[in-house]
Amino acid sequence: MKSKTFFVMQMDKEMKNRIREITATMRKHGFGELLNKTIKEKILPSKEEEYNILLDPELPVKLRVMFQDLGTSFIKLGQLLSTRPDMVGERIATEFEKLQDDNPPITYEEVKKIVERELNGNIDDLFSEFSEESLATASIAQVHEAKLISGERVAVKVQKEGIADSLEYDIAIMKHLVSQIHKHNDEFRKYNLPGMIDEFDYNIHIEIDFTNELINMKQLDENFSEDETIHIPIAYSDFSTSKVLTMEFIDGTKMHDVYQSEGEEFDKPLLAKRTIESFMKQVLIDGFFHADPHAGNLIVLDDNVLCYIDLGSVGILDDDFRKDLCDLLMMIADKDVNGLINQFIYMGVLEYNMDTTTLKRDLRDLFFRYFAQESRGLNEALMRLLDLMQDYGIVLPNEFVSMARGISMIESVGTALDPNLDVIDIIEPIVKEVMQERMNIKESIGNKKGSLVYYKNMLKSLLPLLANTVHKINNDDMKVRFEIERIDRIVSKFSLVVIIASLLMSSSIALTITRGPMLFDMPLIAVLGYIVTFILGAISVLNYLYQR
Repeated sequence: MKSKTFFVMQMDKEMKNRIREITATMRKHGFGELLNKTIKEKILPSKEEEYNILLDPELPVKLRVMFQDLGTSFIKLGQLLSTRPDMVGERIATEFEKLQDDNPPITYEEVKKIVERELNGNIDDLFSEFSEESLATASIAQVHEAKLISGERVAVKVQKEGIADSLEYDIAIMKHLVSQIHKHNDEFRKYNLPGMIDEFDYNIHIEIDFTNELINMKQLDENFSEDETIHIPIAYSDFSTSKVLTMEFIDGTKMHDVYQSEGEEFDKPLLAKRTIESFMKQVLIDGFFHADPHAGNLIVLDDNVLCYIDLGSVGILDDDFRKDLCDLLMMIADKDVNGLINQFIYMGVLEYNMDTTTLKRDLRDLFFRYFAQESRGLNEALMRLLDLMQDYGIVLPNEFVSMARGISMIESVGTALDPNLDVIDIIEPIVKEVMQERMNIKESIGNKKGSLVYYKNMLKSLLPLLANTVHKINNDDMKVRFEIERIDRIVSKFSLVVIIASLLMSSSIALTITRGPMLFDMPLIAVLGYIVTFILGAISVLNYLYQR
């Protein structure tokens, strides 16, 4: 009730007019009945012959046209949902890919006013040249070519006036509408509409703050600093704010033009391999990747150098998640259904007690369909996997969906350049590199400053936990019955397990030692600890097998 009251109190005349505009547009496109039933009734037909928009086979098209008519905010929402087939289904997601930015350009006088206000100076003092004609125009911003006083040729991205306020109005209205739909209509709860709008709210605010794009450019440039085959535009911090972004002007060949080119100007197989490798490095090694790597955001420079542009949207993965992704990709490539399901359970995507019988069947069918013809790509398999998860009502982590969508785009670019491209053959070495890193105990501990404290605290808590357990057994607090003659054997085994665990953790901690005798590039004490741990473990296993 509080959020509804707040919403009503905040409505001014402009917002009320926008609400009327939205409702009129919804009725125009056939969503009037749905709108009428949003609050008090379930959206279900009362009679068999009654029309229900939700069952209309043309629903994806009608939604797309309606979103287009509703303007910038809804177009941006639709574009986001086009990346989430796990939420809205493949048909709607595919249709939303057709949404076009509502992009009437603003005048040069408006651009000049914004630039001078944001950069706190006269445009003629800031730039020696500034084109009055825009290079490109989108719904949120437009780009002009310019030249700095120091001589660098740049592209200046300028946010249109009033965009932020318009988005705030529309997002407030969206949140109010979907909260009511979610509250009163069971049919929609599985889609988690409030979650969709919250994700949109988060992403769009990142997009309209150009400071984020500047940071993304600098980070990706640093990640490829030692790779001369990949170029990221230079970002000029002194000439950038949250509403103006000044970056290096990229003068190259658009990827779509490279597709159509003939002759030896471009090495297309090399470019295809370079495209896949560079993106998978971003995902699996750096954990920081371009989230929208379609052909329009790729430029080819001299010597087949690949340039990524438009870095407003990126994906970020932590170390554990990117290593989990490696496991998933290997299982998909190996068509390992049981391994894939176990990995999803480990990642918390599936409940451990879920009946996976039919899911296994559908996954086997998916793998057979997309890998039976010696296909060596992941695009269709990943997209179908997302759709399958949506069919089962399983919401995958945003990071996985973003990664899958990125692979789909980059693979499309690669195969357009080289139809014989073996994507899995390119990905496998990168996946193996990450998996080897995971197996390198010294490296994994050395890279985490908190590891020493973590293992120390674990050791400190282990003995009190053991003492507390014994105390409870002695006082009959634990409702467990032991046969008297087996107590000594159980305690002995438990003690051995504690000793092995303690040795293993102590040896791991010892890996952080940088002085003293070394063996195999590791501290001698750590190596000896692992050897003793292995021997005790082997004795324990052999003893267990003998007693059986």
